[in-house]
Amino acid sequence: MRCGKPIENETQEYCRACGRRDSSIDQGRGLWLHSDPVSGAVYRFKYKNKRNWGRIFAAELERQYRGQIRSWEIDEIIPIPLHASRKRQRGFNQSEVIARELADLTGIPCRTDVLFRIRRTVPQKQLDPNGRAANLQGAFGVSRRWDACENVLLIDDIYTTGATGEKAAKMLKKAGCRNVYFLTISIGQGI
Repeated sequence: MRCGKPIENETQEYCRACGRRDSSIDQGRGLWLHSDPVSGAVYRFKYKNKRNWGRIFAAELERQYRGQIRSWEIDEIIPIPLHASRKRQRGFNQSEVIARELADLTGIPCRTDVLFRIRRTVPQKQLDPNGRAANLQGAFGVSRRWDACENVLLIDDIYTTGATGEKAAKMLKKAGCRNVYFLTISIGQGI
């Protein structure tokens, strides 16, 4: 199991998406399937300024995946960044809120000075799987000042096709990171 998406039958090792591609992500998990009431809660968290919900989501991630985080031997927690213009518009980065709260709970440092969105992209939810991957081409950069650690935990709110995490993980590995894992609030079932 790589991404944590439900598989169609127990003879499968990977979901359809993970089975079709080589991945820069070593492993990941999502708390819940992205359907109501979870999808509504994620929407309100992101777009209705319910940033205090980040503490609740982080606490549940820590409770559910405490052992997994320990076994991955995470050195740093890195949130998926928003482009500066989108962060200004929304007022906060939902992934950063969760990452900081999770860092407080685990004692693992949260690094917001490593991974950057260097190109503005259209929202992924508006695109099909091929469009999602193309949309993120050249979207991320890694600080040259980062002393790459061995094991990174990426935090995002929703995992759908994995395109965002995939591009971010690829950049972190290019910069010298050995293993990239992810946790999300919710994980999609389709696409």
